[in-house]
Amino acid sequence: MIFLIVLFTCASRCSESGGYNSARRSGAFLPARSAGIALLLLASCFTPKALGGNWQSTLTKDPPGTFPELRPIRATYHFGWAGFTAATGEVHFAKPSESQFQLEATGRTTGFVRALWKLDVNYRALADAETLRPVETRQTESYRSKKITTYLTFTAKGVTRARTEGRTGSERAKTREFSFSNLFDLHSALLYLRSQPLADGNVHRIVVYPATSAYLATVTVIGHEKISVRAGIYNAIKIDLQLHRLGKNLELEPHRKFRRATIWVSDDSDRILLRIEAQIFIGTVFAELQSVRFEEMKH
Repeated sequence: MIFLIVLFTCASRCSESGGYNSARRSGAFLPARSAGIALLLLASCFTPKALGGNWQSTLTKDPPGTFPELRPIRATYHFGWAGFTAATGEVHFAKPSESQFQLEATGRTTGFVRALWKLDVNYRALADAETLRPVETRQTESYRSKKITTYLTFTAKGVTRARTEGRTGSERAKTREFSFSNLFDLHSALLYLRSQPLADGNVHRIVVYPATSAYLATVTVIGHEKISVRAGIYNAIKIDLQLHRLGKNLELEPHRKFRRATIWVSDDSDRILLRIEAQIFIGTVFAELQSVRFEEMKH
């Protein structure tokens, strides 16, 4: 299960905060910026001409698959650029009731990157255990000079976003609605994709609303291979993940900064994220599994 990606959206705006300019001036811009993108990255961009105005007809309409649900799990990851760690994250997935799955995650920049660019992220999401559709998502990003809180509530018709940004915590929330049926957030998207067969050559296209914008995500299973990460050696499913932003009129818009991303998921009954490598405009950023611990089922 590719749960760590929930942290990626939160850090995308970190590159636009005060830390962006100070890191760039200091010469440490690339690793600091990359840590944020590594926490953000779902994917890359693909050529919009390939789908054009008929992209909605290509969306995956399959129901949730029959693959066994993920066991309750706690996992730690590190994120980095050019081979060194710039941020860490912890993920906790559970099933608090028979009707819902819950994902909680935290992330923070570390080391000299944190001295230049402080970021702490907290994320919580609920999904319907039967349909694997999103219920609500809440994420908080704490920077050195401000705090951003984003709250999403989903229905069958779309999503309502409430967002506050400031220093005191008493700022008035700005709301926005996005109408599109069968939306996913990151948590539910990953639950849904994980439930599918994921055979070589399988392609899935879904619309994801992670925080502030909607994206068309294309997932292609490249193959199966063995991979070594900090947590051990695994048989893995290798996946190509692409992303394109939806404009105001649902047109596909190119993403200038992302090239391509590859994800490895364990090829076993758990399908946990092992590693992500994303090709972006300044090089390769990564996220890698450090440790994993499964918990007993409560239901």
